[in-house]
Amino acid sequence: MPDAIDRYVPARYSQLLHGNFAAMADSPEGEVFLRDLVEDARRITGDELEALFEADWRPRITAAWLIGADRRTEWRERIRELFLESKLVFAGQGYCFALARFGTLADAEILVSYLDHYLARPTLRYDQAWALAALHHIDADLRTAYTSRYLRPGGLWESWSAENSTDLPFQKMWFDKLCSHVQRAVHAADVRR
Repeated sequence: MPDAIDRYVPARYSQLLHGNFAAMADSPEGEVFLRDLVEDARRITGDELEALFEADWRPRITAAWLIGADRRTEWRERIRELFLESKLVFAGQGYCFALARFGTLADAEILVSYLDHYLARPTLRYDQAWALAALHHIDADLRTAYTSRYLRPGGLWESWSAENSTDLPFQKMWFDKLCSHVQRAVHAADVRR
């Protein structure tokens, strides 16, 4: 469905990548971007989402953010499958966002599976920091402690981050900020209804 790609991806993927939209989130331009994201998240069809998942990383990251914004948990299994295989760069950022927005124990377990596999391979730098930040976000909401197993001295995060310089406190703060911006836009859309 090239129409779905043309409709949802070009104006959006570069702002979703790395959460770039956060730099403008409090401006009028940012408010329009987030409002449109939420409206499209509610409007996009399942067939259109599947078409985005069948393309490259740009449509995939966009699909995952749309799914997460609208909390379409029926896509959890598809996201799990794509996330754990990690075949395309950057798409995992969107998967982490969607899982954090779903925010259940099932989503935490998907992130744990990813981290168990990919933190054990320090030569691979994929979306490990995003996944740990998403897991931390779920921990904060559910009052669980999944992240503690990775952050203890000698844990998988320590060995992985020794090979891959990452500012984890910043990543956690950034991820929480992204989720907060989207949640505010969702709330504003609900009020407008």
